Amino acid sequence: MKQQENIYRQLSESEQQSLYSFDNEHDACGVGLVMTLTGEKTHDIVEKGIQVLENMVHRGAESADRVTGDGAGILVQIPHEFILLQGIAVPEEGRYGTGLIFLPKEEKKRARYLQVIREVIASEALTLIGLRDLPVNSSCLGEIALSNEPHIVQIFLTGPGSREELERKLYLTRKKIEKTILQSGLGEDRDFYVVSLSTKQMIYKGMLSSLQLRSYFPDLSHPHFTSRVALVHSRFSTNTFPTWDLAQPFRMLAHNGEINTIRGNRQWMQSRESVLSSPHFPDMEALYPVIQPGMSDSASFDNALEFLVMTGKSLPHAMAMMVPESFNDKNPISDALKAFYEYHSMLMEPWDGPATLLFSDGRYAGGMLDRNGLRPARYTITCDGMLILASETGTLEMEGSNIKERGRLKPGKMMMVDTHTGRIYRDQELKEELASAFPYRQWLNNNCLHLEEIASGRKVNNELENREILLKAFGYTTEDIELLIKPMALEGKEPVSSMGNDVTPAAFSDKPQRLFNYFRQQFAQVTNPPIDPIREELVMSLTGYIGAIHQNLLQEIPELSPIVRIKSPILTNTQIDILTNLRYKGFSAAVIPMLFDSERGAEGLQESLDTLCRSVEQAVDEGKHFIVLSDRGVDATHAPIPSLLATSAVHLYLVERRKRMQIDIVVESAEPREVMHFALLFGFGANAVNPYLVFAELAQQVKKGALQLDFDTAKRNYIQAVNKGLLKVLSKMGNSTLRSYRGAHIFEAL
Repeated sequence: MKQQENIYRQLSESEQQSLYSFDNEHDACGVGLVMTLTGEKTHDIVEKGIQVLENMVHRGAESADRVTGDGAGILVQIPHEFILLQGIAVPEEGRYGTGLIFLPKEEKKRARYLQVIREVIASEALTLIGLRDLPVNSSCLGEIALSNEPHIVQIFLTGPGSREELERKLYLTRKKIEKTILQSGLGEDRDFYVVSLSTKQMIYKGMLSSLQLRSYFPDLSHPHFTSRVALVHSRFSTNTFPTWDLAQPFRMLAHNGEINTIRGNRQWMQSRESVLSSPHFPDMEALYPVIQPGMSDSASFDNALEFLVMTGKSLPHAMAMMVPESFNDKNPISDALKAFYEYHSMLMEPWDGPATLLFSDGRYAGGMLDRNGLRPARYTITCDGMLILASETGTLEMEGSNIKERGRLKPGKMMMVDTHTGRIYRDQELKEELASAFPYRQWLNNNCLHLEEIASGRKVNNELENREILLKAFGYTTEDIELLIKPMALEGKEPVSSMGNDVTPAAFSDKPQRLFNYFRQQFAQVTNPPIDPIREELVMSLTGYIGAIHQNLLQEIPELSPIVRIKSPILTNTQIDILTNLRYKGFSAAVIPMLFDSERGAEGLQESLDTLCRSVEQAVDEGKHFIVLSDRGVDATHAPIPSLLATSAVHLYLVERRKRMQIDIVVESAEPREVMHFALLFGFGANAVNPYLVFAELAQQVKKGALQLDFDTAKRNYIQAVNKGLLKVLSKMGNSTLRSYRGAHIFEAL
């Protein structure tokens, strides 16, 4: 496993081009879906899909040579009759799988790839029917695309079992091929890519413009090349390098938009691999990593979607898990549906960002919008039995008399078509079926406590005898107290000050700086709109959970681990006392000091960080539900480890060991007091924070009459101010929920 992790790390490092990182891949594109409602496979559907793509040429982009496109492609069902006409001896439809593979032009290297592919196929008890060199017309390519053009082969496989069993076997085989090639060192040049491998659908795509797809792939123009669905994509790369493999559609998805939380989503998926199990795949390790390294945000989303579907989720179920609509108290959806979303929010964080998502598994196809609806999707249903769903209207010319219905997808809503029967599934029907599948509300009531409803008979002292010492130790200034903390406690919102920051950047300052000061949050840019957290309060949420650990994403069971729901991630002293002393159904915690020997300096800090991480791992192995990283205990010989450093170190340590999903992190620290401090702690992995020194200072200010409020009101106002500030910080990057923001690393260091 360690060798495998090193290989993926080396791959990511090898893909660095100057200061550019593939981790920053995002897109702003045109997407379209053409489906028959008659259940009949025709070439006309393929032709109309290509017409939709060509009519979205303005949504794609071209390189400086004006010929090389950023990427275009089409997903179709397998054209069985066409394959037979090519002389390929395939069995009946559904009893074989096929797909395209990008290989290097160099013949010797290509032979090595093919040898690996043959060996893996044989090891999986599959039969290689044959390989077909895909005919292409390279004359239409621009110079840039031509220099990177792969050799494309079409592969045909068959094996025992039902169609669904063979489909999963092909998925497993593809994952093993990808992993074997990476481990062999062959894949470092990014010249190998399995476009698709399925019994149901296949994809033609490349570094093309929308107008080149038809010319480049002659197969698509053959009258016997038929399908019931055509899913097309025209790529406009924002801040990205166009490549052949990053063209869309991917194996199940075409995406217009950006996943703002992608770094966190990837890490969380890696973390939960240790607790996943599925009856469909006894050897789950063979499927890891779920997220293929070095790909775009859309490709990573597709990896996760495909994984969920292959392990047993329906397409609507998987999409609703990954991109949930808002389910807070202000959204008028049924309680059963709210329970469905709340249950799954404990299993998986949202993949957050503006998005139109069109999807297909070979039979069912449809589309969905993100919870904010920040990418458009409009549909047309025709009288002659066709549905067109695209990122804009007018993508297909038709007579007005042939239009039966026009509409648009609303924020967080989806629609889907069974292309075999032509039945249209609307959002309400899909969501009602999901919500009624299990008694989610009952399961939540049996396992989830609400922190604000838990009473405590323990008296908690909010004052500190060494408050003055701690204020100096943690660098509190008069401005912090008078211009920040007190106004927040009085007004329940962040204080207003003049724009601009004339303070020397921390990296250039000759004065001691808090670690927080070296970071700046990234912001929504290019095609990525920020959110108004006030007017769009409906979709915003700070709700979180403590104890939602060891949850198998792939199984829905009533026996959850004991969970505590928190409305705000800012915990009072009483609340953290309740959590650490709660014994509900075995709920337990470990308090771990984040201190180091001040006399030993940097060496002592490094040793203490290592000890801290090992102590946390021990708590995980002992079955604790959460840990409290605490800097209480600062004295003449013990200095605090910066809370951001400790939190990030522990979070990443556990991610690398795939144990992060087995424990939650609560930070009990005197250091954070500004909104940005809290945002950084959450962005680097904390579940909740208790700023105990702020509360001690508020208690002192109330006691001496400097605040004309009682302590409870001052404390409540301060927390409210931080909550409002957090929503603003989230919204600047286009994020809606703290669950998706947590661990997303949406910051840059100065």
